[in-house]
Amino acid sequence: MIIHGFELIKEEKIPKLNNTNARLFRHIETGAELLSMENDDENKSFGITFRTPVNDSTGVPHILEHSVLGGSQKYPVKDPFVHLTQGSLNTFINAFTFPDKTCYPAASQNLKDFYNLIDVYLDAVLYPNIKPETLQQEGWHYELENLDAPLTYKGVVLNEMKGTYSSPEQIFGDVIQRNLFPDTTYQFDSGGNPKHITDLTYEQFKSYHETYYHPSNARIYFYGDDPPEARLRIIQNYLKDFSKIEPDSKITLQPYFDAPRRVTHAYPAGRETDPEKKYRIAVNWLLPEATDPELTMALSIMSDLLTGTSASPLRKALIQ
Repeated sequence: MIIHGFELIKEEKIPKLNNTNARLFRHIETGAELLSMENDDENKSFGITFRTPVNDSTGVPHILEHSVLGGSQKYPVKDPFVHLTQGSLNTFINAFTFPDKTCYPAASQNLKDFYNLIDVYLDAVLYPNIKPETLQQEGWHYELENLDAPLTYKGVVLNEMKGTYSSPEQIFGDVIQRNLFPDTTYQFDSGGNPKHITDLTYEQFKSYHETYYHPSNARIYFYGDDPPEARLRIIQNYLKDFSKIEPDSKITLQPYFDAPRRVTHAYPAGRETDPEKKYRIAVNWLLPEATDPELTMALSIMSDLLTGTSASPLRKALIQ
């Protein structure tokens, strides 16, 4: 079955989820996948997600998330999402950068408002006004306060990540992730390391968007009581001008280690603190993919039993 340029791949009823009829489609021209969840829930939701792996810590996915929301081909205003939040009836609107993907979800109970949210989101991610000035504002730029002062680096994401990297908790988590996954994209900081953000060039920035913010690298999601065929028609209107590409966005798995590893790392503890009293320790295990629901549930239960309450044996022993 082909509907508005999409072929139906799979269909399944999910009675326990608001009696949902789930249909998985693939866009014939680009290969984009669309999951259509059809039920009577008036809180309609939509999302488009791109797989965004990195091979450095310049923070290009994070900077792009900021940049695409700053004006597009159809909506060339400075902050279209500020206008949306002020005038929309949305029940949710946001964007998220993860270590391996970037998500743009939105929801509304009003059908006209819902379609407007989709229109703004799709135009933003597929046709953003990305200029050199965009990278300079959202990523990094040189700044000179006066003629006698030294050049400094400024930028929205750069300043944000400087704050993040001043947090011992953030540094702790970053070191854990990089050393648990040293042979994958997770060895890098997709949010951006302040030491490396300034290495990002406009050419790299622009190329990253063209490669990864492409329908061939997209997963699209609908949920609620809006007309199912209208979903496909709306998306087709945006995807019809694209041809299929083969972006290298596959996420590889980290091989298991031959033996346990020990890592030490310094972090800023503050001048007034005795460094001999500011230690942190973590023990971590590399687990399998979270594709087995029974194993995932078992590990979750085990974690909760060990540390979930003040009476849990591991937590109790650590406190004592």
